[in-house]
Amino acid sequence: MIYWDYNAAAPVRPEVATGLAHALIHGGHGNASSVHAAGREARARLDAARARVARVLGCEPKEVCFTASGSEADALALVGAWHARPSPERRRLVTSAVEHPALLGAVALLEREGAQVVRVAPGPDGRVREEDLLAALTPDTALCSLMWANNETGVVQPVAEVARACRKQGVLFHTDAVQAAGKLPLSLREVDADLLSLSAHKFGGPSGVGVLVVRKGVDVRALTPGHQEGGRRGGTQNIPYAEALALALELAAGEQATLAARLGSLRDDFERAVLESVAGVTVNGAGVARVPNTSNLRFDGVEGEALLIALDLDGICVSMGAACASGTLTPSHVLRAMGLSAVQARGSLRFSLGPDTREDDVRRVVDALRRHVPLVRALAG
Repeated sequence: MIYWDYNAAAPVRPEVATGLAHALIHGGHGNASSVHAAGREARARLDAARARVARVLGCEPKEVCFTASGSEADALALVGAWHARPSPERRRLVTSAVEHPALLGAVALLEREGAQVVRVAPGPDGRVREEDLLAALTPDTALCSLMWANNETGVVQPVAEVARACRKQGVLFHTDAVQAAGKLPLSLREVDADLLSLSAHKFGGPSGVGVLVVRKGVDVRALTPGHQEGGRRGGTQNIPYAEALALALELAAGEQATLAARLGSLRDDFERAVLESVAGVTVNGAGVARVPNTSNLRFDGVEGEALLIALDLDGICVSMGAACASGTLTPSHVLRAMGLSAVQARGSLRFSLGPDTREDDVRRVVDALRRHVPLVRALAG
């Protein structure tokens, strides 16, 4: 099998799996909120995991809040910060039209509560223009959210510039960095965000654990009441998973530059070979900075689901977009926001490479596309 759906979920790293198994079996059973010896040991392990995450991200340990997913981190960032905003008269929320469905769901919830939402459209290349987003920041804006890298196209957004502008205007800035971790240098020393979301299963950790960084001085109202995580998230902490996330993040950060160079070269070779050997193919997001592992290709005259199934029968795993939106008949909101028609969006597939991708995989996928695309076109008439 060739697995090219790393943007949906990356396999758990062997070192992480081994460490997680050891922690579950031998790590003790104390609750980090208990005052006895077992509880103190659990608290020490949790604090150590928090400090490790903070070192990688360039923030303080107390700013790291563990969650159960990137989706929860996004919801806590937006809904929690909105409800805790110090100036309730500020009712404007600015975001982009190409955010992950988890974040757009939180935005829609706040809109129903009365938030005045502005969704800034990207250009045809999938990148939100800095000047367009900044023009939407008015004196009554409380919160702005812009993803670091898009999960479908891989397009990198101008988060550093927008973060600086928001800081100057007193607007809280959140970035969904779920698809940036392990693929780009990730540091809050470079991108001065107030809130940042991560999910472990995108960079070799287990599913079911994420992080929300909440910078000092920023308040968020807990979605689940409780004293844990500095009052930001109630519930007993999952210490083995917090440790697994910390280890996966350290490993991903350590190999990021080397892996990015290798995968970027393989991705470019893949796109070049497909464009040369298959007619009627366009790279969605071409011409702007993208994370090095992601290629979103549009096949004219092709129903993407049919091509995906044909590839799957050949043992090649790819996707039509966000995993959480798979199985729906609605075309990608990201591609539609870029100006593609519904037919063009449904004719697009995402190929996301990972650490296990090799040159031979590229040749096999290109050969499969060369065989299947004409057949799928013929069947579609």
